[in-house]
Amino acid sequence: MNKEILLVADAVSSEKGVDREIIFEAIEVALSTATKKRYDEESDIEVMIDRETGDYETFRRWTVMPDDHLSILGTEFTTEEAAEKDPALQIGDVYREQVENIEFGRIAAQTAKQVIVQRVREAERAQIVDEYRAYEGQLVNGSVKKVTRDAVIVDLGNNAEGYMPREELVGREAFRVGDRVRAILLEIREDTRGPQLILSRACNQMLIELFKIEVPEISEEVIEIRAAARDPGSRAKIAVKTNDGRIDPIGACVGMRGSRVQAVSGELANERVDIILWDDNPAQLAINSLSPAEVESLIVDEETNSMDVAVAEDNLAQAIGRSGQNVRLAAQLTGWTLNVMSSEDAAVKGEEEAGARVEMFMKALDVDEDVALVLAEEGFTSVEEVAYVPLEEMVAIEGFDQDIAEELRARGKDALLTQAIASEEKLEGSEPAEDLLNMEGMDRHLAFVLANKGIVTMEDLAEQAIEDLIDIEELDSERAGKLIMTARAPWFAEEEAQ
Repeated sequence: MNKEILLVADAVSSEKGVDREIIFEAIEVALSTATKKRYDEESDIEVMIDRETGDYETFRRWTVMPDDHLSILGTEFTTEEAAEKDPALQIGDVYREQVENIEFGRIAAQTAKQVIVQRVREAERAQIVDEYRAYEGQLVNGSVKKVTRDAVIVDLGNNAEGYMPREELVGREAFRVGDRVRAILLEIREDTRGPQLILSRACNQMLIELFKIEVPEISEEVIEIRAAARDPGSRAKIAVKTNDGRIDPIGACVGMRGSRVQAVSGELANERVDIILWDDNPAQLAINSLSPAEVESLIVDEETNSMDVAVAEDNLAQAIGRSGQNVRLAAQLTGWTLNVMSSEDAAVKGEEEAGARVEMFMKALDVDEDVALVLAEEGFTSVEEVAYVPLEEMVAIEGFDQDIAEELRARGKDALLTQAIASEEKLEGSEPAEDLLNMEGMDRHLAFVLANKGIVTMEDLAEQAIEDLIDIEELDSERAGKLIMTARAPWFAEEEAQ
């Protein structure tokens, strides 16, 4: 019988291409399952097979539990029961008692078969998944094996199956069993039933991979797709560029009489694809991405990562697109928020913002309207810019000399100081400790801000993490990290002293 175990392990391992160890483990589980049937109560059975000889031993096991725990009959001992077996046993120890082996040939055939088949299937699935890990993000081919209400199951060959959820299909496309299908291996998702190969035809990478197939210049890396955005089954945009001045990247992607882009579009349920030229300048990229609408003016706000885009009134509908589709895809492509408006609306908004800046400069700097208007027209948007602009740039403004420039900068710094003091007064009287105020790298205003958050001493600051502080306007992650390490310096000094 022992030789039979070795023969079974070798035969199944060879037939299924699965490691012998997995087969041995499956046989051990089958033997232990069959052995449990000898006992009326629950039992914990362990079978250990010698991988070289096929000999095996069977043990029954009990775990020693605390006295206040209601022990399970057959698998657990109280401390009193454990002491009767072996006085050295402690809580948490496992007592093992060798019992008679059940013969391998008398194992219920169905039990052994089920366990071995299940383990082999799990091992095969894990093996397949490991083979496909290298293909994540790439295009795979298969045939439809099954169509359900929620997904399409794709046979990828070699016993591999892909799972494509309905939301990853393009538009309203429908598949029948046996249809050939191409999709992106989106991810390998861990599931209670084992890892699953998740497929997608709706992701941006699907569009990119199809262009690689149809446009040799892309696969050869002469042309690069820098960004893509899709409304699957309806419309898409890709931004392309090349470092070879002899090649027109847009023309190459379109192909002779549109043959290349039409081939991609046909694969994706006639999804319309706009091909635009990539530009490293975000403003120019935004202008390109809104094509075919023509942009008349554009204002960039780097702080909010947004742009105000002005187009002619008769171009507005085209720039926005049906249900906002064109501007939405352009925003996805550029990574910026695009506020599209008519030139008239943009002019009104610009005048309102300029008027607000003029009033702000008049009030904060105590200057007349003419000076405030000059600052606004020169592009100044905040008191900080006035306070810290290089002196030579301020002097270069028509009508300003060095005295005026120095005076404006001084008034700007005074205004900022006044704002800081007012801000401190709003901190509800929370006062930082002296050690926090005098700490290296700390300034008075920041110390009051921290105190208002309950961080009053250096010890309080030392106990913080960077994530706790980065929501403070005055701090970025780098400065927060430095301040925390400075506050922790006394801790390290104490450790060295010990």
